[in-house]
Amino acid sequence: MADLVPEAGMVPATREVLEDNRLRRDFVDDVVAALEADDSDGARALAAPLHPADIADLFELIPATYRQPLAEALGDTLDADVIAEMNDWVREALLDVLSASQVADVVSELDTDDAVSIVEELDPDEQREVLRALDPDDRAAIEEALSYPEESAGRLMQRELVAVPEHWSIGQVIDFLGLAPDLASDFWEIFVVDPGHKPIGTMRLSWVLTTPRSIAVADVMQREQSLIPVDLDQEEVAFRFQKYALISAAVVDPVGRLVGVITVDDIVHIIQDEASQDVLRLAGAGDGDINEPLRKTIPVRMWWLLINLGTAILASSVVAAFESTIAKLVTLAVLMPIVAGMGGNAATQTMTVTVRALATNQLTSSNSLRMIGRELAIACANGLGFGILMGIACQLVYHDTGLSLVLFAAMAINSLVAGLSGVIVPLVLERFEIDPAVTSTVFVTTMTDVMGFFSFLGLAALFGLTSTPG
Repeated sequence: MADLVPEAGMVPATREVLEDNRLRRDFVDDVVAALEADDSDGARALAAPLHPADIADLFELIPATYRQPLAEALGDTLDADVIAEMNDWVREALLDVLSASQVADVVSELDTDDAVSIVEELDPDEQREVLRALDPDDRAAIEEALSYPEESAGRLMQRELVAVPEHWSIGQVIDFLGLAPDLASDFWEIFVVDPGHKPIGTMRLSWVLTTPRSIAVADVMQREQSLIPVDLDQEEVAFRFQKYALISAAVVDPVGRLVGVITVDDIVHIIQDEASQDVLRLAGAGDGDINEPLRKTIPVRMWWLLINLGTAILASSVVAAFESTIAKLVTLAVLMPIVAGMGGNAATQTMTVTVRALATNQLTSSNSLRMIGRELAIACANGLGFGILMGIACQLVYHDTGLSLVLFAAMAINSLVAGLSGVIVPLVLERFEIDPAVTSTVFVTTMTDVMGFFSFLGLAALFGLTSTPG
């Protein structure tokens, strides 16, 4: 058993069941065995002491048929904190077996941002039932959040925050924090607002606690702050947090009023999700979640493979056009996959770097030409280097100078096409507001395959390579 150092907030009992910050397999097996034996008390005794995040992991690790029995065994232990930490697909399946009033009880215990993330995944009919079961204040806050675009700051923000007027003293702020009912449970900054409830500054809690009570808020607050428009895309929100090292940021409506706050713990999830989505979209793998139902995973992958089948047929049609040339020199059929394959791999490298640069705002219209020039230089170096290497290898194996030169030229040409297409295709798609992470692969792969076959076979036909090399 690993000797682990307990982390902040970790229940001591979890030291016996965690290894490398993951639930041990034997512990998960013990929980499943208890559920199989209908020993609800035993399952509860095992799982209840865990941290909410570890309980959420437990639901993901056990077979789907045991999730509802585990939920029933946990009873009140299965609280809002556990639900909020669950994998989206696991949570959706679990909420399906709960009544609207039970879901409403869970939602009412959460901060607005976590509550919205649960309610927005429900079917429209279920949404209406859950919203009707909420008290009017919670219902109004969630309905307002749902009115904002998906994956926007309005969906991401929480309404629970602390705001004070600038004419107060530090003493008044401290007294307010001690006496105010329904104060936000977690906050790091206090927002300073004007009479129109527009944010004009911020104060960190450390400043408040270390400043004499008589000092005015206006003399302590920091007036420069990053304000997040309520309709800003969550990916751009994450970029601002990363760029300016923010812990929290005020969210403002179109007229500049303070309507919410976004905290860094939410941004960590966004950064992880956005990075995963871009990688999975490049591969056409859908959400890539092992808990996603097969009925949703299979159509997504089949559709992507169908598109790639079409591009493969297009590439094969180029080969078919040079059928007579290949028949006269069978060696061409051996070498042409090398040309196309190397081009495809080089294009994937460039495309991945470009999509990442676009996602992180490293690549913009101001430096796109420099990026194209950079990738073109890399493509030239790779094309010449590997072209010379394969030309020499071809000469040593087949002793055919013409074939070696054609192979060298084709690899150099296709490398240039790969470098240019890998950067230009994502840039063009981004210009037309099409997600380059979704569609770049199809276009780039097709271009490198077609150009690889066309350049190699076309040059072979042009230079009359029709005799078998000696």
